[in-house]
Amino acid sequence: MGSGLVVSVAYIDPGNWGTNIGGGSSFNYNLLWVIWMASGMAMLFQYLSGKIGIAGYSLAELIRIRIKNKRMVFLYWILAEFAILATDLAEFLGIVVAMNLLFNIPLIWGAYIASAEVLLFLFLTSKKFRILEKAFMGFVGIIGLVFVYEVIITKPDFTPILIHSVKPMLNKESILIAVGIIGATVMPHALFVHSWLIKNKTINPIFKDKFKVLKYHLVDNVFSLTIAGFINAAMLIMAAAAFYQVAEVATLSEAYKTLIPLFGKFAAVGFAVALLSAGISSSITGTLAGQSIMDGLTGFKISVFTRRIITRVINIIPITIAILIGMEPLKILIYSQTVLSFLIPLPLIPIIIFTANKEIMGDLVNKKSTTIITIIFASVILMFNFYLLYSLFF
Repeated sequence: MGSGLVVSVAYIDPGNWGTNIGGGSSFNYNLLWVIWMASGMAMLFQYLSGKIGIAGYSLAELIRIRIKNKRMVFLYWILAEFAILATDLAEFLGIVVAMNLLFNIPLIWGAYIASAEVLLFLFLTSKKFRILEKAFMGFVGIIGLVFVYEVIITKPDFTPILIHSVKPMLNKESILIAVGIIGATVMPHALFVHSWLIKNKTINPIFKDKFKVLKYHLVDNVFSLTIAGFINAAMLIMAAAAFYQVAEVATLSEAYKTLIPLFGKFAAVGFAVALLSAGISSSITGTLAGQSIMDGLTGFKISVFTRRIITRVINIIPITIAILIGMEPLKILIYSQTVLSFLIPLPLIPIIIFTANKEIMGDLVNKKSTTIITIIFASVILMFNFYLLYSLFF
């Protein structure tokens, strides 16, 4: 296992829960094709981000080197930090909601107790990277096993699953969730952090053969993100089979409570434990991404622990306000992922430009066909975003 595993937890974070459960409970299996499409695109984008790391750069530092204009770099950094905050908001909220479901802790108190998660973060990140990878294997394993179990007990109809895996269906009612699924799958912060992780890992002399490293990166990336893609699909399938036209599920709490009479207490507890695992593991990746962005774009270095505290302190304010005014966490998750979809071009456009540049990449430069496919994928994301804007105003 390698960097792909660390990045993959970003693809099954609480934001994915919000969009997948919202999509399945409201639109049945109709948006399953969006998950497969977004997962395929993310796989290519993450592969290219990793290639930048193998070439000896992090994406953020390469942006600073190539742009040169300090004001533009500063603006880029602010927007990138906004993406990190939107990501952490979902992860933080996932931990808070999971604690509420498991231990009946009021959301407002859970928000402050969840801040202690930084202590676990400090323990994991102060150890060797191998320890962190093993912890992530445990988190991903818990989430994966829970949803395999949930899919089995909900007994979905596999005929419509196969149909909607390849049959695109989209309208004004489902576009918000669809864009949210894309934003939750093609994560801006994951595109930043992958290059940084690989760059730091390949400093070791044993990784001197770049093409061997590239092959390993490809296998690691495909394997890890395929697992994440299937977990996302399992979330939507479970939600569709359990909740669509059976119960009105507008909140994560309702999803939890609805599972109990339908499929038993164990199914509901498993759901909450998996949500807690997703929140904790993805928040670690989010902090590493924030560190890579600050380090690369500004050259300013602080400890990852300090970085974690700052991000959490900032995000506790909007979460506290949202809880006090009674805003539903599921809606916050969906909206935060929709915002992230609009921020995808921030790392993606530089990735396309840099990996096609032989001066930067050397022998690792993209083939023209790879660049063309990447541009097509990026255009698809932009079209989804424009369609959402159109549906909101017309």
